[in-house]
Formats: sequence, structure tokens, C-alpha cells
Amino acid sequence: MVANTNPVFIRVGQIEWDSTYLTAANTTADLTSGTIYLAFTADPTEGSYLQYIRCKASPGGNNVQTVARFWINDGDVTGTADNNTLFDELTLPATTASSTTAVTTMSLPVNVYLPPGYRVYVTIATAVAAGWKFTGVGGKY
Repeated sequence: MVANTNPVFIRVGQIEWDSTYLTAANTTADLTSGTIYLAFTADPTEGSYLQYIRCKASPGGNNVQTVARFWINDGDVTGTADNNTLFDELTLPATTASSTTAVTTMSLPVNVYLPPGYRVYVTIATAVAAGWKFTGVGGKY
């Protein structure tokens, strides 16, 4: 079998997010039900590189501490457990709205080459009031 001997370069940057803040808890262990947040979708033809996911608390209110779970989906329905894998987790701290202090921002390094059509979803384990927004940053091949 011959391996690819040519370097792979990003064709164009790719930044993706859902338009809403995630506030609802999802306690499933396999992503098959509950509230999920689509953070990134790989290019349908060539795939994509996902460098990191930025996690930003809403400045409009307070949040309790929770854990964010990051799932890789093979591009098929999330309702089938075999299509999803738990990739990583990140503890998100409690946050307080302020007019004088920046609200918490965190990043999860991913550094994964995603095959065409693969998706990255996020869930949180505890319901929060103001919510979190997740932005995937990478590039299309």
C-alpha cells in the first residue's frame, strides 16, 4: 500500500458555532438523546482539521459549574450510539455577570483531522442559567 507522500495544507479557514447558548443539561452517556449543540462539521468532500473549540460563557447572566462533553459523530444520526464517541471533557467554572470583569473563556485543544461529513457535538452535564457558546476553529482541505 502506497502512503500519501504529499503534505496536506488547509485550503480555507473554518469557524463554526450554533446561534444559541447551550443551557440545558444532557446526562446521556452516548449522545443518543437530550439537548446537543453542534460545534463543527467537517467539509463534506475533503474533510476538515479541527484545531480547537473555544468555550465562552454568556456575559448576560450567571452559570453554575458544569462539565462540557465533546463528542465526535461519524456524520450519521446521533440517535445510534455506535455513531458517536466521547472525545474529551472540560470542567466549565461557575461564572458571574459583571460590567467590570471579563467573563470566562476557555479552549479545548482538539487537533484532529476529521473525515468528510464528521461532526463535533457538545453537551453539558448540569443546567446553567446564562449558557455557554462553543466555537469550532479549524480549516477545510
